[in-house]
Amino acid sequence: MNGPLIFVWLAVIVLAVLVWRREGTPGLKAGGQSAMGIAKTLVLRLPLALITASFLIHIIPVEAMTRLLGPASGMAGIITASLVGGLLPGGPMTSFPIAIVFLQSGAGAPQMVALVAGWSVFALHRMLAYEAPIMGWKFIALRLGASLILPVLAGIFAGGLVALTGLTY
Repeated sequence: MNGPLIFVWLAVIVLAVLVWRREGTPGLKAGGQSAMGIAKTLVLRLPLALITASFLIHIIPVEAMTRLLGPASGMAGIITASLVGGLLPGGPMTSFPIAIVFLQSGAGAPQMVALVAGWSVFALHRMLAYEAPIMGWKFIALRLGASLILPVLAGIFAGGLVALTGLTY
């Protein structure tokens, strides 16, 4: 077992004890039912998302992707990844498998941090479907102006952490 998995299991145990002490068996049962509902969704979607993302490697030339988003692409790769992240459609079931496949195919870790941050901050699909109708274009302009640099900074900081710690992927 690795550290994050142990942490998650410890969190589950601690939270289960807290729920049990507060609500008893009904609280544990309701929590378990809720978890099973989420698990059913993930079991159906996640394998398909991973397979779909894996097919991307056969469509996108790995050499071109590595040139654009590889570790040697530097700041240009971080900026490109930030923009590509904002264009990724859908939620985490599509975006994270794409980032995983890119990372395993030679993309740089800082660039993939920027890609995920770009997806989180820019998310064109959410902007068009939710933000524009609810908040309006003036708000979108303000939010984008205030957060434009965030994915790039995340990639730069990730690059610094990789350099300091020597982490490899």
